[in-house]
Amino acid sequence: MSRVADVIILGSGPAGYTAALYAARANLKPLMFSGLQPGGQLTITTEVENYPGFPEGIQGPELMEKFRAQVQRFGTEIVDSMVDNVDFSARPFRVWAEGQEYAAKSVIVATGASAMLLDIPGEHRFMGFGVSACATCDGFFFRGKRVIVVGGGDTAMEEATFLTRFCTQVIVVHRRGELRASKIMRERALANEKIAFLWNTELVEVMGVEGKNVTGVKLRDTQNGAVTEMPIDGVFVAIGHRPNTEFLQGQLPMDAKGYLKVKAGGSETSIPGIFAAGDVHDSVYRQAVTAAGSGCMAAIDAERWLEAQAHAEHAASAAR
Repeated sequence: MSRVADVIILGSGPAGYTAALYAARANLKPLMFSGLQPGGQLTITTEVENYPGFPEGIQGPELMEKFRAQVQRFGTEIVDSMVDNVDFSARPFRVWAEGQEYAAKSVIVATGASAMLLDIPGEHRFMGFGVSACATCDGFFFRGKRVIVVGGGDTAMEEATFLTRFCTQVIVVHRRGELRASKIMRERALANEKIAFLWNTELVEVMGVEGKNVTGVKLRDTQNGAVTEMPIDGVFVAIGHRPNTEFLQGQLPMDAKGYLKVKAGGSETSIPGIFAAGDVHDSVYRQAVTAAGSGCMAAIDAERWLEAQAHAEHAASAAR
């Protein structure tokens, strides 16, 4: 533990990088841990067309490379490893990565959330080439296409309903005989003429042309085990997201799903000096641009908190 950093940032998606950018320009000399998936979910996204400033679109990995170069330009120190453990019970806060201990006056948690996937053949291979876990991000690319949405909860109904703006048909594939979605979401989807349902069916394989596009899927009837093939243009996996907060259990308050709790209208957690940004606390929007915005908020909140601490310490010292 060579020094106590002003701020440690956990995670390197749009939220983490933006927090680092603002913290670095405030001369806080941030120390960032890039995490398990440097660059976050955008590194598995091909074309990004809804991030401001790129009228022709940009590849997800390229966008994240630009984020990284920008924060490094302003002096952010990046450690390309994942934090294994933390201790937020006392200041300075401590984190451990690959057996090494680090300390900081403040911490911004921007570890994001991961889409839960099916782990079936073809799913990872065609991710970004016809397989997606975000209709809001990728629906536009399927204009005039037929797609399937896998899932039976609110997430799946939201995705399916949104996709009808672009697709000629949306087929919901659900392994049970009834939906788990809330009544209003269920009724909305069932009433939509563009949405069809395949009940008691599970997706078992995604097929396509390597590096190009999805062409079809294999489906299994959960009641009799029969496997059939269906031509399709896209697959949206909508079985929920899991915030990357396992290593924070017992350290920070979180909801039943593991999303960090922050104070309304800001990024502060219940522990002074610990802030959260991006999908790690946002279960609603989950967009790169909203994550970046909350990263900005967290950095400004951290800067103001550190300044207040410095003033308090100076006043206490002067009083002695």
